[in-house]
Amino acid sequence: MRKLALHWQILLGMILGVVFAVALIQFSWGKDLIVDWIKPFGNIFINLLKLIAVPLILASLIKGVSDLKDISKLSQMGGRTIGLYILTTVFAVSIGLVVVNIVKPGSYISEETRTELVGSYANDANSKIEAAASQKEVGPLQALEDIVPNNIVKAASDNGNMLQVIFFAIFFGIALILIPQEQAAPVKAFFDGFNEVILKMIDIIMLAAPFGVFALLASLIAESPSLDLFKALGMYGLTVIIGLALMVCIYILLVKILARRNPKFFLNGISPAQLLAFSTSSSAATLPVTMERVVDNLGVDDEVASFVLPIGATINMDGTSLYQAVAAVFIAQAFGMDLSLAAQLGIITTATLASIGSAAVPGAGMVMLVIVLAQAGIPEAGLALIFAIDRPLDMCRTSVNVTGDAAVSMVVAKSVNKLA
Repeated sequence: MRKLALHWQILLGMILGVVFAVALIQFSWGKDLIVDWIKPFGNIFINLLKLIAVPLILASLIKGVSDLKDISKLSQMGGRTIGLYILTTVFAVSIGLVVVNIVKPGSYISEETRTELVGSYANDANSKIEAAASQKEVGPLQALEDIVPNNIVKAASDNGNMLQVIFFAIFFGIALILIPQEQAAPVKAFFDGFNEVILKMIDIIMLAAPFGVFALLASLIAESPSLDLFKALGMYGLTVIIGLALMVCIYILLVKILARRNPKFFLNGISPAQLLAFSTSSSAATLPVTMERVVDNLGVDDEVASFVLPIGATINMDGTSLYQAVAAVFIAQAFGMDLSLAAQLGIITTATLASIGSAAVPGAGMVMLVIVLAQAGIPEAGLALIFAIDRPLDMCRTSVNVTGDAAVSMVVAKSVNKLA
């Protein structure tokens, strides 16, 4: 295994996990064995990655901001980062709408299948609708208010509060720039060393990556719903995957044209992070590996990666926003609704804003989808239509999210002459 490149090790672990699960679920005791004795190791692997997510963001962002030594550089880099993230998100939603209107996957859902799906996943859909209802009740500036924590220790205790941790780290880094250099030096030296320790922890955790993804894929197969439901949703899934593939092509063009790097170089460099994102369905859990690959293999300067990637893992959800656009129109088509151009333009706006507020954890996009559906006047109960196939698509869109973060970091680094 050690002679293989990391991405081949991860891919082999994924394939063996699927084969292992398919073989065992043929026996009556196979599913229970996987869930009780294999799945926990996958959960431990994800927990290890999440364990260092907050320390990594604190260490890398404080180090990255303080390394700039000039607040004007931070403003320049921040404007380009946010602008590119918003631009790629609008591209993603637009691509999703174009593809779903061409393929029309909702027309393949029969009345019988629709009734079966709504009945099977009604409870899951209701829980997401309730969660979204609480989000819709807040004021227009609540998202801005939530960025500023009232207790950094409390904020750092929950991976769902990444924006609050990022705010504190940037604020701390700016303050470190503004105080006299002799007073800042010991603090900066501490965070430089802290960052190196976290990076070494990542190296150690990644030794277990092939085994972790083996357990994750095996448990996914063992706990999957019936294959008949997946077949009924095949066209919807294919539509999402086509859209995601087109979005990856957009990233390749950005890297080729703006960063002036070979697409093969880009894909080879980021592939281990893509595969890990596919396995974990979490941009936050994948962040440590994304950062390591971007710096060590794609040539992005550490101070750029430390700033751009944590923000991307929190607000840049291109794959999620594309999926929300496809899902919304698919559900409308399944219920025989004909969405107007104005409604679809509304989906672009809402999905873009919703993706920014979506947490970088598995399934968060489903909650935000309820808000998109409500804005477009689409029955929220239709959420039950897509639950059966959501997990594998969540894995795919998380890979795209991570790819987008890496592409934008290369473009930003090139624009400030920090790309090797």
